[in-house]
Amino acid sequence: MSRLSILFVVALLAAMSCDRTRSSTGWDYMPDMYYSNAYESYTPNPNFEDELTMRAPVEGTVPREMIPFAWEKTEEDLAAAGEALVNPLENTVDNLARGKEAYEIFCISCHGPSGDGQGFLFTSERYPYPPANLISEEVKARKDGEYYHAITVGYGIMGAHGSMIRPDDRWKIILHIRNNLQK
Repeated sequence: MSRLSILFVVALLAAMSCDRTRSSTGWDYMPDMYYSNAYESYTPNPNFEDELTMRAPVEGTVPREMIPFAWEKTEEDLAAAGEALVNPLENTVDNLARGKEAYEIFCISCHGPSGDGQGFLFTSERYPYPPANLISEEVKARKDGEYYHAITVGYGIMGAHGSMIRPDDRWKIILHIRNNLQK
């Protein structure tokens, strides 16, 4: 093969590989996947009788890592949870350290560093209602299950934190409160 023919082949390949608009990626390896026939969420879908693309989950399904909580935000359920729930975690250095860390992330802004209800949101007057004093005798007398219930679904004006705090971390926060703040 002569140099001229090699040069011609290289030039031809270079010309074929260029796209003047730069909008094409070239050949499609799997065009049936590249050009999807999927329906957008809120568009009509002729494959279903109701023509809705977005389907409701099957009744009774539970999202991954979500543990259903059997009690509601009522005084009766608070007492029932106090009787039924027992902290499954041991009082170890690692659990206390994680409990302190989680307390500082989720609880300290309202309940304060010492648990006396004098957190920044209250002392700065950004939040007008005093949070619970976790070191008071009344709160100390509550059972661990009641604490868990309060963290999960809320208590009084405190909102639910069950969607934000993993179940194990809730128990670790309770360990921290019991062993470090309520001494």
